[in-house]
Amino acid sequence: MATPERPPRWDEQLQRRLARGEETALGELYDQLAPMVHGLAGRILADQTAAAQLTREIFAHVWEHPEDFDPARGSLRSWLGALTHTRAVERLRVRRAAEHLPGCDTRGAEAEIRAVATAARVQYVVDSLPQTLRETIAVTYYDGRTYRETARLLGISEQAAKQRMRLGLELLATELAEERARQDEPGTGRREQH
Repeated sequence: MATPERPPRWDEQLQRRLARGEETALGELYDQLAPMVHGLAGRILADQTAAAQLTREIFAHVWEHPEDFDPARGSLRSWLGALTHTRAVERLRVRRAAEHLPGCDTRGAEAEIRAVATAARVQYVVDSLPQTLRETIAVTYYDGRTYRETARLLGISEQAAKQRMRLGLELLATELAEERARQDEPGTGRREQH
């Protein structure tokens, strides 16, 4: 017995509309995901003007190359996040290289870039978690509270606080692992480690 085909996801439909040159599709995409792209770029670059410029370039790339998005590999949001992350880190590397004089410690600069990029990537993933998980992580981890304190503050049981924290951290680890795997693939812009 044949199974019915599933309806295309929002991002698949949007990609098709972009491929047909529908300007309204670009506007819809921009309205939905520009804040995420700009926020991630801003966290990495620490420069709102540069983040705004990169945001425009990311959406121009999507408009010119909608075929670069592969729905089979994940969501449009994840793809745009990875694309933004890669390009922002490249920009940061260029900027840091221009700031350092010849003979300076480039390993220290690269370690700083990796730290900034990792922090931005973690914040991006946390921001994309469901609200209940996001607030549990924020109260427990960022505010440095115990599960008991978190449970009391959020009006939930201690067990629920532990479960939310565990699920949030599992989702965070999974998303970061998937993003790292995407970046390690040939042609994604990440430098090969030898």
